[in-house]
Amino acid sequence: MTVAIDRATGKRRGDRAPRPGLGQRMKNGYQKYWYAYAMIAPVALVLGVLIFYPLVYGFYLTLTDANSLNTARNIGVNHIDATYKFIGLGNYKDVLFGPLSYDRFWSHLIWTIVWTALCVALHYSIGLGLALLLNGKFRGRTLYRLILVLPWAVPTFVTVFGWRFMLADGGIINAGLHALHLPQPQWLEDTFWQRFAAIMVNTWCGVPFMMLSLLGGLQSIDGSLYEAAEMDGATPWQRFRYVTLPGLRSVSSTVVLLGIIWTFNQFAIIFLLFGNTAPDAQILVTWAYYLGFGQQPRDFAQSATYGILLLAILIVFTSVYRRWLNRNEPQLAI
Repeated sequence: MTVAIDRATGKRRGDRAPRPGLGQRMKNGYQKYWYAYAMIAPVALVLGVLIFYPLVYGFYLTLTDANSLNTARNIGVNHIDATYKFIGLGNYKDVLFGPLSYDRFWSHLIWTIVWTALCVALHYSIGLGLALLLNGKFRGRTLYRLILVLPWAVPTFVTVFGWRFMLADGGIINAGLHALHLPQPQWLEDTFWQRFAAIMVNTWCGVPFMMLSLLGGLQSIDGSLYEAAEMDGATPWQRFRYVTLPGLRSVSSTVVLLGIIWTFNQFAIIFLLFGNTAPDAQILVTWAYYLGFGQQPRDFAQSATYGILLLAILIVFTSVYRRWLNRNEPQLAI
């Protein structure tokens, strides 16, 4: 085989030029796209202040024994310096493997996973059913859509307080059960019914988003596919299974992932519904808040440790979920 060599440079023809270093590539990119960097600089600055700095500082707190008794604080005109110490990974060891790890972490993690799975399953199934109904043509369809969107449009705290009043011992729900001579659960006192009530309220708040997302996906499916399936003699169930569900895969994969992330971190509903009065109904994010702000002394280090563990769990889950999508349906990767 003959190799042509450039006499001027001594290099073989066809050889690629050496790749520039990282610094040179950054310099070239800045010179070429300086306007783009200028446009995103304000957003990057705000995100750095609001997200990156608290995240880094929170991780630093997990490596200390910081609490409300040994952090820097002002009492009147007197300033007390911080006295907390660096303890390395001691907080992670205590949370995951300490003598109280099951009661303080693992039991809440199990309940959080159950809570997330049940809520997202109900969101998707009820939302899909309503979307299928609203996708048809019937009189008053716009009015029904508006009514079904209201639970999502109303502020969360208004919705949760309304449910709390209805679920109280003298609320309308127990009054109705009493009129029907049925048992009246202690919705806000008994652990089982607390969890049942939390799932019920979260389902009420989360179904409209899922319904609207899936309704948009249904309207994007080509109607000729249904006509062809009907001409081939497909039953309604077969049209749903082989046309509707495949047509919703891309939308479903996205809204399910968003639903899992939002539900896993759903602070408002649990906190507003029970406050600190239902320790066995607390999910990880509300339990972390309780450790940092709902007890004395406030354990900032342990609370921050829960936050980092929550972030790690969601990052791992999202990575596995994306890999699963890439392996099974490359076109659905997000």
